[in-house]
Amino acid sequence: MSKYIYSLLILFLCASCSTEKNEPSTTTTETVYFPPISGTTWETKTIASLGWKQDAVQPLLDYLALKNSKSFIVLVNGRIVMENYFNGHSATTNWYWASAGKTLTATLTGIAEQEGYLNTNNKVSDYIGAGWTSLPLAKENLITNKHLLAMTSGLEDINNGDAVDPASLTYKADAGTRWAYHNVYVKLQDVVAKATNQTWNTYFNTKLRDKIGMDGTWFQSGNNSVYASTTRSMARFGLLMSNKGKWKNTVVLNENYSNASANTSQNINLAYGYLWWLNGKASYHLPQSQLQFSGSIIPTAPNDMYMALGKNDQKIYIVPSKKMVVIRMGDAADNVNLALSDFDNILWQKINALY
Repeated sequence: MSKYIYSLLILFLCASCSTEKNEPSTTTTETVYFPPISGTTWETKTIASLGWKQDAVQPLLDYLALKNSKSFIVLVNGRIVMENYFNGHSATTNWYWASAGKTLTATLTGIAEQEGYLNTNNKVSDYIGAGWTSLPLAKENLITNKHLLAMTSGLEDINNGDAVDPASLTYKADAGTRWAYHNVYVKLQDVVAKATNQTWNTYFNTKLRDKIGMDGTWFQSGNNSVYASTTRSMARFGLLMSNKGKWKNTVVLNENYSNASANTSQNINLAYGYLWWLNGKASYHLPQSQLQFSGSIIPTAPNDMYMALGKNDQKIYIVPSKKMVVIRMGDAADNVNLALSDFDNILWQKINALY
């Protein structure tokens, strides 16, 4: 019996050693670093210091270059591990976020709520007045700010989700009963502006952009409001959200709202929070579709990852378990203008190979 117990002990110790060896060093208790609000200083960490595989770096960079990327950043605990630019892009070049910028609108809505200007459970018309859709008043009054955050307004997508004038916003279902990807979320910018009695740009710059040292600006693209910035500014926002809305010792966005943003917001599309996409759920819907698919959106990526995804493969990936933020900006990876494509799966195979 003693020999049997001894053998079990050896097996247990070997298994423990193997687990420690394979555990990525991104799970350390190292403190989170935040770059200064101004200037170009940003602490870095090397691939070697993390125990990652140097020979996996070049295949990743080759793939990014092949897939029309313009920039790529990996942060671990806030420190830059990789920062690469392609095809003439540079650290000082602005690029558009496309729908990845929806998360900026969600964040500023939460800031306005924590400052007492609005309540996300209240109806949209409380702030911008009745008649902002073509719905009968009783149906329009069902639509709350939270429905816009969760993409469950019930409004018909008659112009590919682009137009948001009243005539284009028609009834499809009662609010809260149908998930559909739609640019009507942009009405939250009007809600914030009316509630705070400030312009959207002024409130955004004061309460978010300038507090974490971002650059960039909003511009109109059709009926949509789009943000453009440097890649490091996108990384700053990713770092803020990965730290649950806190920048160093300053609460920019409260933790409760940050957590709600990064968790399922309704029971129709489990993979959607407050304008954030969620990996690792049992099922998901895709933009422009009412089909439900089983499994995780990006099977090769960590299950706890949440994402800001934009047209032509603009990406913010946040992985809490690895204390990691990954940014990709560029043109469409496969000449398809979808926010989500097979590019994500292969990219994460390449990233996984690092560790």
